[in-house]
Amino acid sequence: MITGGATGIGLALAEAFLTKGNKIIICGRRTDKLLEIKHKYPEIHFRPCDVTKEDERKELYHWAVLAFPNLNILVNNAGIQRPVDFKKGDSDFHEAEQEIITNLTAPVHLSALFIPHLMKQKESAVINVSSGLGFIPIAFMPVYCATKAALHSFSISLRHQLRDTTVKVFEIIPPTVDTELDHGRRGTTNRGINPEIVATASLKSIEKNEYEIAVGEAENLMTGSKKNFEQTFARMNGR
Repeated sequence: MITGGATGIGLALAEAFLTKGNKIIICGRRTDKLLEIKHKYPEIHFRPCDVTKEDERKELYHWAVLAFPNLNILVNNAGIQRPVDFKKGDSDFHEAEQEIITNLTAPVHLSALFIPHLMKQKESAVINVSSGLGFIPIAFMPVYCATKAALHSFSISLRHQLRDTTVKVFEIIPPTVDTELDHGRRGTTNRGINPEIVATASLKSIEKNEYEIAVGEAENLMTGSKKNFEQTFARMNGR
């Protein structure tokens, strides 16, 4: 099951898993987008769900495990990205709060809901989609970068907690990707790589049990965060 599966990286992952013969469930807020995907791929199952709402997360879980008792992979992909200027006080706080709920609260809660079910499966996984910006932040999107850094930390701890279970924990770490998430945030140039590139690279690494999957420039950000943080941060932030 893939949250935010109707567009971008989520859809690319759904298509990639589908080519491998998997049964796919996607969820998202926009029913029209979900219906478009269902029309294109009749074999894909879907359910509208706003992951920012706790009751809808719980409803998604109860529906999924009842309708698909063999469900064995949860992909926490849904995310939003907003510029937040703290010099303006709390005027952007609502959007920042929505970022935190979507990017961090929701995957943590969904993991808590689904892991007991996943542990009953012969093989299973939680796949968290973080970002290279969780390692080197862009300062005008501080909340987004912070949530992705937190999701990286959560993935490490979760992997350790589940080390003696059937549940593997993978983290996909994309660079800038040409999706709706990023449109309008950084101008019209350098939209980023195609989401299909991220999906293809991710599945190859998952098949090899590579748990941290940094794609393209994100690998450089991971390295830069460890070896030369200040220089890499200055380059990313234009000074």
